[in-house]
Amino acid sequence: MHTPANAVTVMTSGAFTAAHLALVPWVERFTGKNVVTAATSIGTGEGSIPNRLKRGEAVDVVIVADAVLRGFVGDGLIRAETRTPLARSVIGMAVRAGAPAPDIATAEALKRTLLEAKSIAYSASVSGQYLTGELYQRLGIAEQVLGKSRLIGGGERVGAVVARGEAEIGFQQMSELIPVAGIAHITPLPPDLQKVSLFSAGVAARSADPETARAVIRFYASLEAVPAIIKSGLEPVALPA
Repeated sequence: MHTPANAVTVMTSGAFTAAHLALVPWVERFTGKNVVTAATSIGTGEGSIPNRLKRGEAVDVVIVADAVLRGFVGDGLIRAETRTPLARSVIGMAVRAGAPAPDIATAEALKRTLLEAKSIAYSASVSGQYLTGELYQRLGIAEQVLGKSRLIGGGERVGAVVARGEAEIGFQQMSELIPVAGIAHITPLPPDLQKVSLFSAGVAARSADPETARAVIRFYASLEAVPAIIKSGLEPVALPA
């Protein structure tokens, strides 16, 4: 992928996508460049952010879960000194619009909802890894529910699958569920079972304009970006005093 000289290219995982898209007009005004959004999901397969970075695609800013970004730093794909925490995200559950609201207020209620559900959709990113690799085991129901749980890859949103009726319930970062039409009762996991993930940004090692990329990241981490980040369902790292 070739990036025009008058553009800044951003790859972001789904959790920060809504905030990023809301902030694009401000970025374009203060940089004087067009923002090219090259990816909006970690995803799976050849189109995933990791594979695109490893192929050497032109990109300036990368926004992903902090643990993933640290891995990119270790692989030489992101400039270590530019790693900047932006926001915290929590995992939520949703059902198709019109369906009754499931009870997941407590561990026992969540366990019952998972056991009763006919099908469960989960993402290929940190929320799905937590759901199938830790939460099911903590609830003691892995054997009963893994077989009816479906990984949603390729950059597709879990909410879209639920909205089409292809899964009864779905789990993903709250900020990825909120913008999806056709789903309802978007509810966070109970506090004692919640996984809070930090999302961070960094300048790609192959960025053709690292100074502009740094300026974009500083803006995303500033107080000016806070309203858009909160509206998207995330908790900004930069909070007013």
